[in-house]
Amino acid sequence: MASSLPHRLAAEALGTAFLLAIVVGSGIMAERLSGGNVAIALMANTIATGAGLVALILTFGPVSSHFNPVVTLMDAANRALRWREVPAYLVAQVAGAVVGVWSAHVMFAVDVLQISTKVRSGGAQMFSEFVATLGLLVVIASVAKHREEAIAYAVGCYITAAYWFTASTSFANPAVTIARSLTESFAGIRPADAPWFMAAQLCAVVVAIFVVPRLFGQNTKVQ
Repeated sequence: MASSLPHRLAAEALGTAFLLAIVVGSGIMAERLSGGNVAIALMANTIATGAGLVALILTFGPVSSHFNPVVTLMDAANRALRWREVPAYLVAQVAGAVVGVWSAHVMFAVDVLQISTKVRSGGAQMFSEFVATLGLLVVIASVAKHREEAIAYAVGCYITAAYWFTASTSFANPAVTIARSLTESFAGIRPADAPWFMAAQLCAVVVAIFVVPRLFGQNTKVQ
């Protein structure tokens, strides 16, 4: 039985909040324990994020587990979600993401309200976000159609890899990008750079809308 819209929105908000708490909290912990070794800090942040994604998608999947505006947009384009529900999904995801960042700050006893100064600019970073986001959408679309039970593991593994094969460390999520502009931690992004990341992510959605049906057929559901 399909879940009601309020239940789905609650799942999106709570799941996205946990995701950002994992991303930012593990980034703070990694930075504190790595002794200045950026590679070790990134590795710790990567493992926590990938594992957390698997757990969260398995947990919230029966209700709703996009946690990502680009996934929601792709779902709507594939007619698996009503377009009139999309704005509510996006608000829930962004609100949840911001709460998740603030929760991480509280857990690590740092200022709750912060603005990032971490520079992430340049064409290589933008192209990295396009590639990371397009790859994520293609992975989800294929696995959703052919091995739906494996979506959580596919997404977790892909993001784990994309942290390392992209110059941007694979945000691949506009809600995550907005929220990470509100932390001065290892995971942050300067607010001036965030719109460019989001533009690249949305460009990937446009490309995916044309590519996915040609690869996997029409009306491919994105979970």
